[in-house]
This record gives sequence, C-alpha cells and structure tokens, in this order.
Amino acid sequence: MTYDDIPHLSAKIKPKQQKVELEMAIDTLNPNYCRSKGEQIALNVDGACADDSSTYSSKLMDKQTFCSSQSTSNTARYAAALYRQGELHLTPLHGILQLRPSFSYLDKADAKHREREAANEAGDSSQDEAEEDVKQITVRFSRPESEQARQRRVQSYEFLQKKHAEEPWVHLHYYGLRDSRSEHERQYLLCQGSSGVENTELVKSPSEYLMMLMPPSPEEEKDKPVAPSNVLSMAQLRTLPLADQIKILMKNVKVMPFANLMSLLGPSIDSVAVLRGIQKVAMLVQGNWVVKSDILYPKDSSSPHSGVPAEVLCRGRDFVMWKFTQSRWVVRKEVAAVTKLCTEDVKDFLEHMAVVRINKGWEFILPYDGEFIKKHPDVVQRQHMLWTGIQAKLEKVYNLVKETLPKKPDGQSGPAGLLSGDQRVQVAKSKAQQNHALLERELQRRKEQMRVSEVLPGVRIKEEPMSEEGEEEEERDAEEDEEPMDTSLGGLHSRLANGLPSGRAAGGDSFNGHPPPGCASTPVARELRAFVEATFQRQFVLTLSELKRLFNLHLASLPPGHTLFSGISDRMLQDTVLAAGCKQILVPFPPQTAASPDEQKVFALWESGDMSDQHRQVLLEIFSKNYRVRRNMIQSRLTQECGEDLSKQEVDKVLKDCCVSYGGMWYLKGTVQS
Repeated sequence: MTYDDIPHLSAKIKPKQQKVELEMAIDTLNPNYCRSKGEQIALNVDGACADDSSTYSSKLMDKQTFCSSQSTSNTARYAAALYRQGELHLTPLHGILQLRPSFSYLDKADAKHREREAANEAGDSSQDEAEEDVKQITVRFSRPESEQARQRRVQSYEFLQKKHAEEPWVHLHYYGLRDSRSEHERQYLLCQGSSGVENTELVKSPSEYLMMLMPPSPEEEKDKPVAPSNVLSMAQLRTLPLADQIKILMKNVKVMPFANLMSLLGPSIDSVAVLRGIQKVAMLVQGNWVVKSDILYPKDSSSPHSGVPAEVLCRGRDFVMWKFTQSRWVVRKEVAAVTKLCTEDVKDFLEHMAVVRINKGWEFILPYDGEFIKKHPDVVQRQHMLWTGIQAKLEKVYNLVKETLPKKPDGQSGPAGLLSGDQRVQVAKSKAQQNHALLERELQRRKEQMRVSEVLPGVRIKEEPMSEEGEEEEERDAEEDEEPMDTSLGGLHSRLANGLPSGRAAGGDSFNGHPPPGCASTPVARELRAFVEATFQRQFVLTLSELKRLFNLHLASLPPGHTLFSGISDRMLQDTVLAAGCKQILVPFPPQTAASPDEQKVFALWESGDMSDQHRQVLLEIFSKNYRVRRNMIQSRLTQECGEDLSKQEVDKVLKDCCVSYGGMWYLKGTVQS
C-alpha cells in the first residue's frame, strides 16, 4: 500500500522543537485487521460514552499516530541522492527525523482506568462523608519568588515539558507521491547547471572530495579510549599551540637536534617561531637542545630518591649541562663531589643527556651539531650569554675555580674540545711551564727530605704521590696554618724529637692549630673520633672522598658554634681514622683511572667485634692486590683461608658490607669508575 492509497492522512509540526506528528488512517476493512481488538482498545481509551474529545470517534481504533525524534545530531555527513540519466545528484541534509509509533493512547486508557477506580471508591465512602463534621481549612499565601528560585524553575524538566506542550501545532497538507506539487518539489533535488565544468566545487581530488563529503565526527573522537597521561599521539599533539607542542616534545625526549624537532612539528611550521619557542624550554649544548631543569623539576617538587627539593636538583642538573658545554666527557663522581647529591640523582641527570663508557665516564649522547651553529650565530651568542650567567651562579654556589666558556669564532664547525694547531702549541707551552714549576718544587722537597735523613737516620719519611691539585692544596694549607720553617740544623734539632715536633713529643700544645691525633682528651678529638667510629660501624669501607662528604653532611646537621667547626684538616681526619682501628687498603687502581687522589685512598674497619671480622680481613687482603675480582675467586679464597665451607648467605653478607658489583665483577665500595 502506498501513501496515495491511504484514505486519510494528516500531519502537524512544531517548528521550534523540529517535532513532527503524523496521523495515518488504518484500513479497518482489511481482512488482516482484528475488529474485536480495535473495539477493545477504543473502549479502554474513550470509555463507553463518545463525545468530541474522544480519540476514536468511530468506537474503533481506526488510526495510528507517528511522532518524530532526531536520529542524529550531526547531519553534515549525510546527503540525499537522486540518480537520473547516468548522473548522481547529491543534496546536503540539514536535519533527519525518524518517525516512530506513538502510544499516547495507552496513557489515556490508564488514566481512564484510574478515574473509574477512584469513582468506585468515592461511591463506597459517600455515607461516611455525610456523617463527617466540618473540617478547618488553613489558608497559606505563597512567598514572592526570588530570582535564583525562578532560574531553577525555568531550567527544570517539568517547566521545559510544559513549554514544549504549549507550543501550538501547525497543521500541514499532505501531497501524494504522484501529485504535481510533489513532482515540482522533487525537481529541486536535481542540479540545475548545464555542464559539470562550471561547478568549481568538484574540482578536487577524490580523497579531498571524500573528506568534504564525510568529515570526521567529533563524537567518534570523544568515544576513543583515553590514553595514559604520559602518552600523547602526534595527531593530538598537533592540535595544541606551538609552544605547548615544543614543551611536551622536549620534556619527553630531553635532548634533540633542531632538525629533528622541525621534522616532528611538520613542514608547515615556521622555523623562526620554533626558535623563539625552543629557547623558552631548552638550552643549547654542543649545538643540540637540552630541556631546561625547571621543566623537569617544577617548583614544590622533590627528588624521588633523596627527597631533595627541586631548587637543589635544578642547580645540580645545570652543573652537569654546563660541564657538557666544556667537554664531551663527564665523570659521575666528580659531579657528585661538587653537587653533594646522592648517586641516584646524579645518575638521573646523566642518563637524560649522556651514555656511559666503561673506564672513561659519561659521553654526551648526540654528536656536535656544527650545521646549526653556523646557520644561527645570533642564537648561539644569546645562549653563550645565558651560560655565562649560569656559570657565574654555579661558581658562587659550589665555590668552583673560575673558568671561561670557550668562545667559538664565526664559521667554526668543530665541536668543543677540538683545537687548531696554534692553540695546541700554546697549550703545550703552558703545560711545559707548569710541569717545570712542579719539578722544581719536587726537587726542593726531596732535598729537604735528604737533609732530615742525614740529621736523623732513624726517622723515615713516608712519600705519597701527589697530584697537581694536591700540591697546590698543600701549599695553601702551609701558607694558612704553618709557621715559617727554620731550615738550619740547630733549629731542626730544637724542634724535632723522635721524628715528631717537640710540642707533640711533650704532649703539649696543638700542632699547626690542630690537636695531635693521638690526644683524645680535647673535645674536638673526642667528637671527631666518635663520628669516625659511628660512620665505620655503618659502612665498613669508605674512600677519603666519601668520608669527607659524610663529614660535611654531619657538620651541616650540627648547631652553630659546635666544637667541630674549629677546623679539621685532611691529615687530622686520616690520623683519626687510623687511630679508630681502621686500616688503609692500597687498592691497585688501573693506570687510566679517572679517580682523584682522595678517591684512591680507601680505608676499612679492620675489627668490628662480630663473627665476620676474619672473613672481611681476607676479602680486604684480596683487594689490596686486585682492583676487581670475580665472585668464585672470592669464595674459594675465603674457604681456603677460613678453613670451612662458607654458605652463600655468609659470603653475600661479607660482599654486601665491603663491595659492589658492576659488569659481573666485584669492586671495593667507592672504587668503581662509571
């Protein structure tokens, strides 16, 4: 059956709500129509009495109502198509409504049923109502409605439903499929242009036209699963502002050449804008961009390893970045000694921008980008000025020896650390002059030792190899602390007795402003001895460098004016360590080691009073002849020396007390070089 065959059809619309209601007649003469069911439904809806307000005036369900609802909110991707004479004509749609059967007549039937039940109950209780007395009625006046209450009422569901119901229906006239008016309206679905060339809208590639016809739906993007907070796709990234894109990329990658950054941002991005944005979140190191420390460690954050505040972490990481502007290599222990940060924090800094090389240190992760240096000299100069300011701040905080950043002349393409021939000659000359001065001082020192040996043959002076820094430090200490030495034989006899200064031999005043190491009666000596003993009871093996670091931390925890603030020299600290029952382990470091002299001085607690003393002593003797040892060698030597088959737990305890494992080998604590 077509619409033209329907005997009765009417439609009405509410324009504001875009709501359509279609009332269609039902063929009650059709053999498939159940007349008894139709009469029952009409009776339930309208009751026995028929009037003008009845839904079914014929006392038979002879019509069906269809009510519209929006099938989709986004109609931009839909079109109505008409195919005629080999041409496909498309017309965009601005709204799509779906008609569904309305069962409002069932609500009327339920209402009629409730009314009948209420009437029956009212009839039964009419006698009781006649006997009831007059009741008192309370009259209440409504308060004036406030503006806030009015807004809530206007936004309520009940009010909106009421407004929708108040909108009047506009009745429409239906035209059949073959009606001339319908045919006239259908002509608007055909393109009126005589030639397809005149339509410039379709001069596009098939993929572009398909994208215009089927744009991506924002609803589909919202329905996508949410990615983790630390994961961002490139499609999502490119929807952000340029500054945020650069910040997110640098925060995730840490180190990046400018060319790689441009390739990630896309070819349509202006390089000048990227240069302005990258300087806000990164610093230039060897022609590459390294993310700024305050981006990784924002304010009010702290280290997950040590709990150090973000300000200290940023300062330490800036020092690592600055070191890489000076050289391609950095030694982790040197950074830790300067910044006073724990090993885990320093390792995090280095892993951001470098890779470890065995027996060499940490090398900057990317090669020198000379092409960027040549192409953007203004940016390089600006970054140089920033690094100069950072260097001055680091020198002040860490008490560094003042160094100047290497200035690159225009056109220089080599990385930092590559020198021309003239520069190499100048460096060689300066080193030769320094070596000559060192040799002169060494010669004078040996002459003094020979003179002392001639005067006191029984006295033996221990000689230790000293670095250039060690000699300079010793000279500074001598200038600050010691009195001028009398080199005459008479003066030497008057001040030396049994190889010690006369003051120390007699147990009198302090030497060089410090109490003698063996004198435990002074408060300074007692406090220092207590610190050393407590420290070695916790850590059985320590280098002099690590011991000094722990001592500085101990000083920082003491109140102002404490006796230990009077000044403790390195010599006094070493003597106290030896007097506390510790021994110096002469570890044979490899010739190419990067360890400083303080790191090569290793001290160990010889006797702690527990059952593992003998095992530790055997282990320390092994490391006095070997820089690194395999575990099977340690276990066999312990079994041989102790005369018993040690369990795995006992060997693990000894190794944990004194050693660390690196690359399948075991080293004494503090001696392994990364």
